[in-house]
Amino acid sequence: MPSHVHIPENILVSIWKERKFNKDIYAESGEKIEILESGDENKENGGPDFLNARVKIGNLTYVGDVEIDNTHADWKSHGHSINKRFNKVVLHAIVSNESNQNYVYTQDGRKINTICFAQFIDNSVIESIRKSIVLEDEKKTNKIHCYKVSGFADEQTKIDFLAGLGIERFRKKCEKMVTRLRELIFIDSLKLKEPVTHYSFPKEIYEDKLSADNLNDKYIWEQLFYESIFEALGYSQNRQIMIKMTHALPISFIESLELPANEFIDAVESMFFSVSGLIPNTAELKDENTIAYIRKMSEQWVKIKDNYKGETFESTDWHFFKLRPQNFPTLRMAAGARLVKKILREDLISSIMKKFYEIHNYTVLKNALRTLLIIKGDGYWKKHFMFDKSASEDTHYFLGNTRADEIFINVILPFVYVYFDLFNKRNSQIKLYQFIPASLLKPRTALSMR
Repeated sequence: MPSHVHIPENILVSIWKERKFNKDIYAESGEKIEILESGDENKENGGPDFLNARVKIGNLTYVGDVEIDNTHADWKSHGHSINKRFNKVVLHAIVSNESNQNYVYTQDGRKINTICFAQFIDNSVIESIRKSIVLEDEKKTNKIHCYKVSGFADEQTKIDFLAGLGIERFRKKCEKMVTRLRELIFIDSLKLKEPVTHYSFPKEIYEDKLSADNLNDKYIWEQLFYESIFEALGYSQNRQIMIKMTHALPISFIESLELPANEFIDAVESMFFSVSGLIPNTAELKDENTIAYIRKMSEQWVKIKDNYKGETFESTDWHFFKLRPQNFPTLRMAAGARLVKKILREDLISSIMKKFYEIHNYTVLKNALRTLLIIKGDGYWKKHFMFDKSASEDTHYFLGNTRADEIFINVILPFVYVYFDLFNKRNSQIKLYQFIPASLLKPRTALSMR
């Protein structure tokens, strides 16, 4: 099989995982390779493709990670050479070595053997690879699967079909929120502080009927809203780690500290950046503004850390690669700190509910809620997008119009719907239907969460 053919990543992963090689394999340096254990497939965003692999190279056995790419150049072009997540890689497996290089180098300067495995692939899988490549090419036409028959459907049928997809998406968001509510109720009943102990949720909590008594705890709704907002702030790349951070640092813990108003933002930022593991060592920094900011964060964290019993994370858990600076997790945490202040000190959730009761026009409602959500840039993060990295221009908004509108659609609407449904506020629920475009939700569709 030609080594320059681009093979879909899922096929490459399958070849490595199942060791579909027809003979002994060798690194580009000439050393013999034995795959003792393929490792655990890494299904999270970012990081090497396989973790904790055992690979014998020459006479030495290495335990570490394996990264699989199509070309040798992908190591640099994908940012692996500057990403600390790849410092434990022990083997770089590729299809094409167009540059004739035997090694790649990690962020900390360690040399890693490269294996070009196109020549070692078992003949039995070549045909399936070719078919997969054809399927990938078909996908690149940017046409939906039903494009060949869509001309036979009238306009209303297409609208109804798209409306059904929108309804199903909305339903899943609501169901996800109800599931998390059940978990939060269970956690609260045991007085657990996540994630001091790891535990599984009993099946019964997802089946028991919810009552007003166990839904009246204000903290449960604040925590659900807090988690949902941070998930939205994380986008796809940092969504999971944002959720983990809100579990480790629940909003009830922040509220329990009774922070002075003039220190609230600094204290919350210090918690977010300390727990996230993103604060660098000041000895490595040159920017005086950054050093002063970190010292301020450290002073705040010293007052708090003895009371904190939750998990902490590493800087390598966070994704910056291929993100616009505006979407960096640092700026999103700065926005999140100010949203937490709105939740705890300005009663943001009640303000949102009040808007739904008072406003009867969708556009007016969306604009009113956008005003509540927009966060203007200020402080250290107005002029920086990473620690010790000054922005070329000031960040005027940590959370602007576009992201506020997305949060309105993806967080606030399902959150309010679930609230109305669980408290049996049918009149308000009917109004909510009116706030969502008629092409998305239709009265005949049952969305009850109880």
